Amino acid sequence: MERRGGCACGAVRYVVEGGPLRVGLCHCMTCRKRHGAPCNAFAAFRAGKVRVEGQTLDWMSSEHGRYHGCAVCGSPLFWTAEGDDEIELHLGGLDETGQFSPQYEIWVKRREPWMMPLAVPQYVENRPAGLAS
Repeated sequence: MERRGGCACGAVRYVVEGGPLRVGLCHCMTCRKRHGAPCNAFAAFRAGKVRVEGQTLDWMSSEHGRYHGCAVCGSPLFWTAEGDDEIELHLGGLDETGQFSPQYEIWVKRREPWMMPLAVPQYVENRPAGLAS
């Protein structure tokens, strides 16, 4: 199954094939600041399953991580890490809503107090290393 998405102005479009490796909700301060929202919902896919068309700009979000957004409108689109074969697409960029539901929440110590936890595993900070994808 193909899923499509892109930025607010349409200058960047992407197509992803198949299902995600995992779906999460992140409350970390970097995601909050980058999105101007209380959290970031994302789905991780194998990089080879995602085709991106259009010009993106990126910036280092951590020692090995990079955020990618539209060079025209600035919409945040996805995140990648050096040496990793995954791409985390922001769910807000998908053309159709309701395609994925978070399977876990991370950085819940930064969750807004008015946001109720989802009925999924909760991690105070990041997902433990080695946790099945």
